[in-house]
Amino acid sequence: MSEAIFPPVDPAALAAIHAEAFEAPWDQAALAELLASPGVFAVAQEDGFILIRVVVDEAEILTLAVRPTARRAGLGGRLVEAAVVRAAALRAERMFLEVAEGNAAARALYARSGFVEMGRRRGYYSHTDGRREDALTLVLNFSG
Repeated sequence: MSEAIFPPVDPAALAAIHAEAFEAPWDQAALAELLASPGVFAVAQEDGFILIRVVVDEAEILTLAVRPTARRAGLGGRLVEAAVVRAAALRAERMFLEVAEGNAAARALYARSGFVEMGRRRGYYSHTDGRREDALTLVLNFSG
């Protein structure tokens, strides 16, 4: 993997990637605010990024975005791996995330990375067409 970038990163560049990756993307201001928050870091490359928050011994994936043209080339997995390494270096012992139940590609990526389902949030995601979708809460324990 080419060199990972940790803050400072360009929120405008991250917002552009997020806009390509999601139907309801986060804007530059939201990303800038998150990046200014304690414990938040990004691992970013030209075609994707992952945003993580570490609090005490827990890390959370806030978002993972990969440009559609760069998908299925392993970038998402490399970003997750780099984030896990960085979070562990910051003394996190586990990492959590929420993923839409219907997002099979993301669920497969997280399963390959060792995440397991630990819960469900009913109707967590709102889609632009008005549908609600459950989120699956996943966890990766670093100690195995």
